[in-house]
Amino acid sequence: MAAAHSEERFDLLVVGGGINGAGIARDAAGRGLSVLLVEKEDLASHTSSASTKLIHGGLRYLEYGEFRLVREALIERERLWGMAPHIIWPLRFVLPQTQSPRPAWMVRLGLFLYDHLGGRKKLPGTDTIDLARTPFGRGLKTAKGKAFVYSDCWVEDSRLVVLNAMDAAEKGADIRTRTALRGARREGREWIATIADDAGERTVRAKALVNAAGPWVADVLGRVPDVVADRGLRLVKGSHLVVPRLYPGDHAFMLQNPDRRIVFTVPYEGKYTLIGTTDEVWQGAPGKAQISAEETRYLLDTAARYFDDPPSEKDVVWSYAGIRPLYDDKAGNASAVTRDYVLDLDGDDDRAPMLSIFGGKITTYRKLAEHAMAELARFFPQAPGAWTAGAVLPGGDLPEGDFDRFVASLQYARPGMPAALLRRLARAYGTRVHALLGDAMTPFDLGADLGGGLTLREVDYLRVNEWAVTPEDILYRRSKLGLHVPEGTEARLAEYLAGEPRRMARSA
Repeated sequence: MAAAHSEERFDLLVVGGGINGAGIARDAAGRGLSVLLVEKEDLASHTSSASTKLIHGGLRYLEYGEFRLVREALIERERLWGMAPHIIWPLRFVLPQTQSPRPAWMVRLGLFLYDHLGGRKKLPGTDTIDLARTPFGRGLKTAKGKAFVYSDCWVEDSRLVVLNAMDAAEKGADIRTRTALRGARREGREWIATIADDAGERTVRAKALVNAAGPWVADVLGRVPDVVADRGLRLVKGSHLVVPRLYPGDHAFMLQNPDRRIVFTVPYEGKYTLIGTTDEVWQGAPGKAQISAEETRYLLDTAARYFDDPPSEKDVVWSYAGIRPLYDDKAGNASAVTRDYVLDLDGDDDRAPMLSIFGGKITTYRKLAEHAMAELARFFPQAPGAWTAGAVLPGGDLPEGDFDRFVASLQYARPGMPAALLRRLARAYGTRVHALLGDAMTPFDLGADLGGGLTLREVDYLRVNEWAVTPEDILYRRSKLGLHVPEGTEARLAEYLAGEPRRMARSA
């Protein structure tokens, strides 16, 4: 009897701590619903931290007739930039025609649609250039001929997930990482779910269940009896390489291959270039993915086709791969599978609802969350309507959205801090950097430096405010400092996180 009284009750139980789960939790909490989100590992620990880091409409999806998806994504592109200008910023993309399998008129027509489908307001439109006459041709093997230059945006993908979870928590949501759903069953208009963490199992009740488990959406469905699951899921692996910078400049390239697939090269972490992505059907169970030898060769061959000084396998400093949980539209090849999303609702006035999310892309996560809440609206008639469009994310309230001006103000107020450190912290935390820095005026005030500018003050901030538990959480998801820190930093960080701060402070 005591156990029954101790059961927690929520309006919404969200399973999955990727971008869709975090976005839905934020939207629901902002409508006044009580929300519990459970994630069996870390936030953004799989697909949502393994993207190409782009907020984009998806130019290539026009070729497959995905006009609705592209239009929605293009509208969201500038909206998200305004919501989080510290982690999202504009990027120009150069699309050379020198080796294009598509005629120039077709590409230009697609770019015309791309410029006008989504009501573009702030981003520059498409230009046609002669590579030999502009800096955009530098580094290319064939630095002459026609190219098109268009706009999209960059995003720190795993930080976008964390910021949505933070906003959800600040609006009352309960975010529990390292907590798995063991199973759930209906009891009339309520779900009874068993969740488990390091402390053991417990039971919670919820009026609605949202299955936003990404690649594990089918696994979650298998843990829930009496649910009609008639939607198909297709798992597609996308892999990326990180190599030393291939060319000067802050622009990206969209490279067309003879097989009509495209690969991006994007400036990454100052001194690197990101190359990706691949599309490889994933046949096994979901899990931690790694790039294959074939994918590595494909991406390196693409770079060799276009760049004057291409990288070899020994130049690869890092690689990562993720499994995309795409809605199975029966397309013949993995590159053509839709990136649109499908929401599958099971439940009625007498049976507690379960909403399962199939597909989606990071650019449309906010709109997906809005649509998810619309599907659940009849079960929560007291909840107000949509609210997230334009509502800034934590740290995104930069004065006039001007990142450079914000950094300049930081440097003026804290002249004893290295400019590079302040810029990095501003990029990661936006206006929340004030909470991290507190009264610190010099690097010494931030505690021991574990390497690469990672201080104990920052580590503690991430533990308290952003659910960081392991070195990987901090070095590769909350930041990309893992690419910059010296040997030994990860071990020292692990020691500190394990609960030996005094010893760490002495040895630093």
